[in-house]
Amino acid sequence: MLKPSLNELIKSSFKSIFKNKARTALTSLGIIIGVSSVILLSSIGNGLKSYITQQFDELGANTIFVSPGKIFSSSSGGGFNRDEASRMTSLSFTQKDIRDLDRGLRNLVTDIAALSQVATSVKYKNQEKEATLIATSTNYQNISQFKYTSGNWFNSLAEEKKDKVAVLGSKVADELFANLNPLNKSISFEGKTFQIIGVLEKQGSSFGGPDINSYVFIPYLTGANIVDNKIQQIVIKARHKDEVSKVKLLVEDILLDNYDKDTFSVFDSSQLLSSINSILSALTLGLSGIAAISLVVGGIGIMNIMLVTVTERTREIGLRKAIGAYPRAILLQFLFEAIILSSIGGVISILIGFFGSLIINNFFPSTVTIASVLLAFSVSFAVGIVFGVAPARKASKLDPIVALRYE
Repeated sequence: MLKPSLNELIKSSFKSIFKNKARTALTSLGIIIGVSSVILLSSIGNGLKSYITQQFDELGANTIFVSPGKIFSSSSGGGFNRDEASRMTSLSFTQKDIRDLDRGLRNLVTDIAALSQVATSVKYKNQEKEATLIATSTNYQNISQFKYTSGNWFNSLAEEKKDKVAVLGSKVADELFANLNPLNKSISFEGKTFQIIGVLEKQGSSFGGPDINSYVFIPYLTGANIVDNKIQQIVIKARHKDEVSKVKLLVEDILLDNYDKDTFSVFDSSQLLSSINSILSALTLGLSGIAAISLVVGGIGIMNIMLVTVTERTREIGLRKAIGAYPRAILLQFLFEAIILSSIGGVISILIGFFGSLIINNFFPSTVTIASVLLAFSVSFAVGIVFGVAPARKASKLDPIVALRYE
């Protein structure tokens, strides 16, 4: 009886596959598209998570945010309540709230900053660009730890005197001044002229998140009228991260003197990071699931081609069985061919995903993880097995007499 070794079966499978290179390439295409799409989408999701985590690490674990609206609610399982978040801009805090917090938290925090923003159009001579105007406190610099290409942040005296000074994000500076140094030059917006005292270094921005490079920062008291005397967010820096929970409770107690419990949210950076990551995970999973549909299509393509191959090689199978080939050996050969086809697609997909991620990373946070690569290859390998079984079984069960007579 003819009983080929495993090594011989694999060699025979490779020989059969590469006998028709065009068919092999087209058959693997579905797997290549599916697996590379999953790798690229998961790499973008992982890249965003890493970037956002880095940003929060730089901000510090002892940073606390106070925002209007109930962003986190028990009904949403502690998650991010988007309906409430969309109503944040219609509510606001006041300078009295800042003073109350400053008195009540004096020994527990290092800085308290007010923030308000409004879309505006910034002009310099004949140049005009859209930007986001941020009216904020002097000590917001102590919380955010911005770095500068030139100049610096405004001081408390400038805020008290309501000086018309501004700090530009890198994108605004580049678009308005090109190769010129913006420092000490004047820009105008909202009918007022401001002197530039600082330009921030270029910073990355998260997907769908704020682009600090497009911000123009001015002292809050100077821009209070521009933002209708509203404070859209309060940012607090606790002295120690171990005291964050205590500070959050105190902030709630202080604000409850003037507001209902459901009209504001107090949360720390880790809580916000957890919610953002859960949203990104769900988004990445959903998009990867959609991309994975092409894996099924690719698997069906492999099965169809293998069934055609069985039909084309019917006489060969009949001859092999007539001279004593085991049905199991024939089954294994066709199964190996399907697995090799999908594995080739998997390897090519991994290369496309890896180099594609490097290209995307120049424009967008993207990180390929070992886990995603192993998962992608495992899935492509499994597709070969699942969709290769039916053609392999059909080949192994052919009657040798009938097969030899097949034209």
